[in-house]
Amino acid sequence: MKKISLLTVALTTAAFAHHGVASLSIAGLEGPGAPLETTSTATLPEGKMLAYAKIEDASYTKYTSAVDDEIDRTTYLMYGFGYGITPYLSAYAFLPYYTKKREDDIGSSGFHDIKLMMALGFKYDDGLMLNPKTESLDDMEDWHYTTYVNVSLPTGEGEVTFPSQSIDFDPFLQLTFGAPSFMLGFSATKWYGDAVTLSFDTSYNTFLEHTYSNNVRIKFADEMRASGAFTYKLYTNQKSKFRLDADLEANYLKIGRDKENGVEQIATGGEILYSTLGMRLFYKTISIGAGVKIPTWTNLNEDSLQQGAEGKEKYRAIFTFSTLF
Repeated sequence: MKKISLLTVALTTAAFAHHGVASLSIAGLEGPGAPLETTSTATLPEGKMLAYAKIEDASYTKYTSAVDDEIDRTTYLMYGFGYGITPYLSAYAFLPYYTKKREDDIGSSGFHDIKLMMALGFKYDDGLMLNPKTESLDDMEDWHYTTYVNVSLPTGEGEVTFPSQSIDFDPFLQLTFGAPSFMLGFSATKWYGDAVTLSFDTSYNTFLEHTYSNNVRIKFADEMRASGAFTYKLYTNQKSKFRLDADLEANYLKIGRDKENGVEQIATGGEILYSTLGMRLFYKTISIGAGVKIPTWTNLNEDSLQQGAEGKEKYRAIFTFSTLF
């Protein structure tokens, strides 16, 4: 079959779980589809650049047993930039903006820690090999894989205080982890014919301990993720370069306990299984995605005390926009 260049539109999604971690996805008019939350395996085209933005809004269920200083609503914005160094190696930078609001109306807003990521793409075709520059449609049906590393740098504000509301300092409303965090991940994608794509990923994220200005040492909990996605191409028009995909995902998250001054904290940690339903529209080199993510199963530590934590959302509304140039 004649070799073709894959017309790609990059969709670097941010999977805002416990502390806002970026995952990767990419798709185009020809080839595999792109999930909203699960990391896909395609890398950026060599020499191409990505501009990206994502909004995620979460509203939390209220519990009478929870104290009134729990998070009531969060809005996460993620701005991103990517560059295809080679056909198999891509680099990304993400700048998140957080808004957190408690039940008592105390909150914080601002840019959080910058995140840097590298992704290495490879495939299996009579043996493992790095992603080639071009692939035929038949080659695209091979199993493809990506391994990626992510580090966050403590660039956000860590001295946010609230003296007018009778609270001097709250580490969990700060706009920085205060120290680097590190993530290692792996993903796999299989494209079946013209319409169906299956994607899988897993990752582990760990945070270093930091002492805030009130002399409280915080070690945010480690996180483990595993996700699977079914993407189906509903409609495509090659002439107008238009495509519409449907997306159904299962996203598992396991969180350890946060530590304060070396002591594990109650009302933190547990397991959550989310279900994500969404759509993705492609037009030339522009893509728009939208979806809703809800917790469908939870096994949280001290469940009734974890208002405002992962697994206690009424919903998470997701909207993404990206363009490749």
